[in-house]
Parts: sequence; structure tokens; C-alpha cells
Amino acid sequence: MLTVTVPSQDLLGRLADLADRVRLVRWDLAAPLDPDVAPDVDVVVVPHYFVRPGGFAVLHGLPRLRLVQLPSAGFEHALPHMPAGITLCNGRGVHSTGTAELALALTLAMQRGLPDAVAAQAEGRWSSPMLHSLADRRVVVVGAGSVGAAVVARLRPFEVDVVQVGRRARDTADDHVHAVTELPGLVADADVVILVVPLDASTHHLVDADLLARMKDGALLVNLARGKVVDTDALLAELSAGRLRAALDVTDPEPLPPDHPLWHAPNVLITAHQGGNTDATEPRVAAVVRRMIEDLLAGREPQNVVART
Repeated sequence: MLTVTVPSQDLLGRLADLADRVRLVRWDLAAPLDPDVAPDVDVVVVPHYFVRPGGFAVLHGLPRLRLVQLPSAGFEHALPHMPAGITLCNGRGVHSTGTAELALALTLAMQRGLPDAVAAQAEGRWSSPMLHSLADRRVVVVGAGSVGAAVVARLRPFEVDVVQVGRRARDTADDHVHAVTELPGLVADADVVILVVPLDASTHHLVDADLLARMKDGALLVNLARGKVVDTDALLAELSAGRLRAALDVTDPEPLPPDHPLWHAPNVLITAHQGGNTDATEPRVAAVVRRMIEDLLAGREPQNVVART
């Protein structure tokens, strides 16, 4: 029988109807796994936001392990630590909706001056400045995966000019996707640039001092990708000069230390990696895990495979 570990009681309950075909064991990778179970584990489902230093080392003690399922779309944090012979699957689609919702929330909050409104309310001060619209703006969405598609779909009703950027240029049923090599030219006319790319060697500091300098005065950078996609020092320089604005759900470093100057930079709104942290997440993770288990039981190739080690 297939033995699958899941990290929470909630997920265990959502998959309980599979118990006649699959051995389900609760394990969050923090406490030691029952030594009577460890030799039989075939699949490990990793907890959310599992970034504990050395945390993946426990997987090397599972002799029958063949698949690791991540709940996140990003997998760069896990890949270097996988044992040999493992299929690694990500959670593509799990966080697309939540991340896209936050992308719109952060963009609208900055365009319509909500941080200043909150400060004015706290001071009992009536403030009614002229603000930016989202309508009729040009928004460049950098990332053409499931999250990027979800962001674009939510932007369109706001009557914006959406420009989507992916690894390579291509035409889709709905639009044209520009190649990332075109990005330096595209950002020059952008009012808003939204980042939803995975982190790898090609996207590390994709947004550097040169790219930021190409953005027009007053433009807004929204990062829901990974902190290291943006050169923090270069962004701080632009924010401190008052030339650009930013809304950041991810930072470098992360968590952002209390004394980091980014907290107090002008024209920036920061949330603490909240993109997928919603009550819609667990049901979506359960659906991905269920589909993966059904594929394995049927002898099919699992979906969302991102690497084989």
C-alpha cells in the first residue's frame, strides 16, 4: 500500500476517504517520524512555508521515498536538498488566485493612496489628495505561468493596458506574450510593473539598478515573486530619491529585519509574504495532493513535476 505523509490534521481529514487505498500518516517534518513508518514512506507532502535550516535533511532517512510534493509554486528552496532518485512536484495553481488577489490589492492600495489614508485616519486628519487611477494605465506583468495568468485575468476588468512578459515570446489565444529580453524597453512606458516570476539563475536580480532606472518617474513596482528577483539596494536608492514607488509581498532579506531601512523608505507598502496565506489554500492543496495520489495509484505520470533528482 502507498504510504503518504501529510503535514496537518486538516489535510489528513480532507483526504480521509482515501484511507482504504492509501496509508496516510501525519508528519510535519519537524518531529521525528515513527521508526516503524519511516521505512515504508513513498510520498512526503511538505508543510507550507517550510524554510527551516536543514529541514529537508530528514528526507534522506526514508529509503523508499520516491516523490516529494510541495504546496508552493516555487521550488528553488527545496531542490538542492532533495535525495537522489526523487520526483519533485510543486503546487502549481494552489496559490494563483490568492497571489493574484494580493497583486491587485497592493496595486490598488498604492494607486489610490490607502497607506496615507490609514495614517490620516489614525491622526484624525481629513485628507483628500489627487491620486493615481488604475484605469487607463499600462501594467507590465512579468511572469506568464499560472500566477501571471491569474493576475492578467483580474487586471482586465479594470480597463488597463496589460502587457505580459514570459521567458520567450509567443502568441496565446488571448494575447501576445513578450520575451523577457524585451523587458528593458517595455518598462519605460509602464505605470505599474508586477513581478510573478520564479526565482532561478536567470531571474536573480532581474530587476537591477539599470532596469529600475529605465522605469519612468512615479511608476509602481509590485513584487509577489521572490525577494531576490529585485536588487534591494538599487530599489532603496530609487525609493529614497522619491522617484519610484513599490509594493512588496516578498523582500531580500526575508523576513525583513526590524531595523532594515526598507521598512521606513518613502512610497513603499510591505506585506509579509501573504500571497498564498488565505483560507482558500488548504482545500486547493488537498486537491493537488489527491490528484497526485490518484495518478500514482493508477500508474500515471503525476502532474506538476518540476524536477527529478
